[in-house]
Amino acid sequence: MPMSSLKKVVYLVSLVVLAMLHSSFNAASLFVTEETEADALLNWKASLQNETQSHLTSWTLLHNATNSSSNQNTSSIPCSWSGITCNQAGSVISLDLTNSDLKGTLQEFSFLSLPNLAYVYLSRNELFGTIPIEISGLSKLIYLDLSFYKLSGEIPPQIRLLTNLEVLRLGENRLNGSIPPDIGHLKSLVYLSLHANDLHSCIPNSLGNLSNLAYLYLRNNQLSCSIPSEIGNLSNLIDVDMKNNSLTGPIPSSIGNLEQLTWLYIYQNQISGSIPPEIGNLKSLNSLRLQTNNLSGPIPSSLGALSNLTFLHLFNNQLSGTIPKELGNLKSMTSLQLGSNHLNGTVPVSLGNLSHLELLFLRDNQLSGPIPQEIGNLMKLVVLQLDTNHFTGLLPQNLCQSGSLRNFTAYDNHLIGQIPKTLRNCASLTRVRIERNQLFGNISEDFGAYSKLKFMDLSYNKFYGEISHNWSRCPQLTALRIAGNNITGGIPLVIGDSIQLQLLDLSFNKLVGELPKEFGKLTSLLELMLNGNQLSGDIPLELGLLTNLEYLDLSNNKFTNPIPKNVGTLLKLNYLNMSNNKLSQGIPVELCNLPHLSQLDLSYNLLEREIPSQIHKLQSLEVLNVSHNKLSGFIPIAFEKMRGLSDVDISFNELEGPLPNSKAFQNAPIEALRHNKGLCGNVTGLQPCVVGKHISKKEHKIIFPLLGALSLVLLFLIIFIVLQRKRRDPQKNRVNGMGREEVFTISYFDGRMMFQEIIDTTEGFDAKFCIGKGGNGIVYKAKLKSGVIVAVKKLRSLCDGEIAQQKEFLNEIRALTEIRHRNIVKLHGFCSHSQFSILIYEYLERGSLAAILSDDGGAKELDWSKRVNIIKGTYQAKMFCWI
Repeated sequence: MPMSSLKKVVYLVSLVVLAMLHSSFNAASLFVTEETEADALLNWKASLQNETQSHLTSWTLLHNATNSSSNQNTSSIPCSWSGITCNQAGSVISLDLTNSDLKGTLQEFSFLSLPNLAYVYLSRNELFGTIPIEISGLSKLIYLDLSFYKLSGEIPPQIRLLTNLEVLRLGENRLNGSIPPDIGHLKSLVYLSLHANDLHSCIPNSLGNLSNLAYLYLRNNQLSCSIPSEIGNLSNLIDVDMKNNSLTGPIPSSIGNLEQLTWLYIYQNQISGSIPPEIGNLKSLNSLRLQTNNLSGPIPSSLGALSNLTFLHLFNNQLSGTIPKELGNLKSMTSLQLGSNHLNGTVPVSLGNLSHLELLFLRDNQLSGPIPQEIGNLMKLVVLQLDTNHFTGLLPQNLCQSGSLRNFTAYDNHLIGQIPKTLRNCASLTRVRIERNQLFGNISEDFGAYSKLKFMDLSYNKFYGEISHNWSRCPQLTALRIAGNNITGGIPLVIGDSIQLQLLDLSFNKLVGELPKEFGKLTSLLELMLNGNQLSGDIPLELGLLTNLEYLDLSNNKFTNPIPKNVGTLLKLNYLNMSNNKLSQGIPVELCNLPHLSQLDLSYNLLEREIPSQIHKLQSLEVLNVSHNKLSGFIPIAFEKMRGLSDVDISFNELEGPLPNSKAFQNAPIEALRHNKGLCGNVTGLQPCVVGKHISKKEHKIIFPLLGALSLVLLFLIIFIVLQRKRRDPQKNRVNGMGREEVFTISYFDGRMMFQEIIDTTEGFDAKFCIGKGGNGIVYKAKLKSGVIVAVKKLRSLCDGEIAQQKEFLNEIRALTEIRHRNIVKLHGFCSHSQFSILIYEYLERGSLAAILSDDGGAKELDWSKRVNIIKGTYQAKMFCWI
């Protein structure tokens, strides 16, 4: 038998069994005792977690102390317990433990022991697990509230047996699966709430059988498919809420049959098609919210017949055509939101009749023509959003005449003219955005002091005049943008009084003079844009006090002198632009202390000296532009540690040497590198950095002096040590008997044993152990029995006649064995024999400097910065010996 058939059989059998039990429960309800009900309730109490039983302290059996044990005190019956209501016969009919902090499951609740139970209120607890099938045996159940739990699993189809059920509340749980079609059998149901679960699949057509249903809440699930047309059969529906699902398809025209409907919420779905004109039949409709779907076509003019409508929200769809003038008939309307569609044409003058209108959203459409002056007559208007359209002409001259307007946006239009005087005196304003129009007027006269204003954007218009002191009299103002106008004069000192400012944009005006030190008071500032003006003088040190600053743009001004070092205290900065000024001297090292800086632009200045090697500390840096300066020297190899750097421009400087092995430099276009002193690298347009046998004449001039310098330093070092020791102790360590057949040693080892061990290890200085030859001897590699590897230099022996002349040299060898410096190879010892002498050094794996430079691979690895370090190290070693 197929599995699906087996499931059907099991399902039918369970229904038959439950039906039989159901009838037996009805009979049993006649004989139920108080003790049975009490035991069932106490057993369930015992299954709950102990700490959550504090609301059930009255649930206990108290035996009469004076009577026999068979007599129970009447106060012990369940009817006296908290949350319990009984009928006249003493049987439990209601259980109300709403918001009692209970924690546990319903699995131990013997519902069958309470057959007269009609009302169950268990919402707002922490009960979990599944809905027990046994609950379907409560044939008298009228009200079941298990909402705001943590119930999981599916809604049991056996729920169809609760034929007297009028209210079913299962919202705000974790129920999954689909809505069982069996719910369609609950003909008495008036209230159905399944919202805020994880229910999926389609809304069952059987819901159309619930002829008494008045309230249907299915919001915040994962329901899909289309809305069944059978919903039009529910003539008693008052509220329908299906928002925030994945419903598709059109709104069924049968919805026009729901003449008692007051709320219709289907927003935040994927509903498509047009708005059915039949919605105009819903004369009782108070709120229609269809926003954030895929609705298309025109707005039906029939909506103008919904005289009780107060909310009409159609925004975030694809509606087209014009706004029907019939909407002006909706005298009860308080919120009309048609934004983010494709509406065109002009705004009907009739909207000025909506005397109760508080919210009017027409933003982000293709509306054109003038804004009706009648909009200014809407005395209760609180929010007016007209932005992102093609409006022309003047602003409504009576705008905010009643003093109720708070939020006004009309940006991105083609508006002209001056600011209405009523708007200047509108003390209720909290947010104004009229940027990117062609409005004009004296900015110091057209705007007043607004005690509630938080955000003002007047950017990219044609305002002129100087910055008014009124802005400092707006105590709640956190964002002020006046960019791209014709503002002149200096920045007033009272700007420092606006300590609550978080964003200030005065860019692209004609401001002059120095930057006031009072800026240091604006410690709440997050973004400061003063670029594109004619500000001059020093950048004030007080800017270093703006420790919350994240965005700073001072570019395209006339600032001079050095970049203040205390810019390095702006630790939250992620964008810094000081380009196109006359800043001089070097890039301050302190600038490298900004851990969050992602973009740095210092181009087109007079900066000089080297780029600080500490720049690698800018680990968040992505874009760097230091072009068109006078920076010199090598590019720090520290750039190779900056993994996030993706875009650099170092052009038009005096930089030289190889490019760092960094993606930002290796992938940079030649335009970002050109016009420097002598850069090289594997970038198209640059000379390659070739070393070794293929080096150019120019590179010869660098390498050979380097080798010569190293040789001279080493020579002078040896001569200096010999002379210095001779001067200090000419009589020390006389050596006798050099001509005898014994080994003279200066060593940290046992000299004679080590001498013989070296002879054995090198097999008498066989050529196969040779690792180098010099002017004074041959160098061999010797591995001692201890595992230590040493380099052994075999010299000609000291003759008898030379002992006296060279004893000072031996004293110097002894001194060298005592020297400890990281740039001087450690000398372990010296052995003299009648046939030859040896020097024993620490073995270095890489070989000599000459060998490395003569190899292409080695020479390439030994880049210019490393060669400079070699010279420095040699110098340091010489100074160490001198001291």
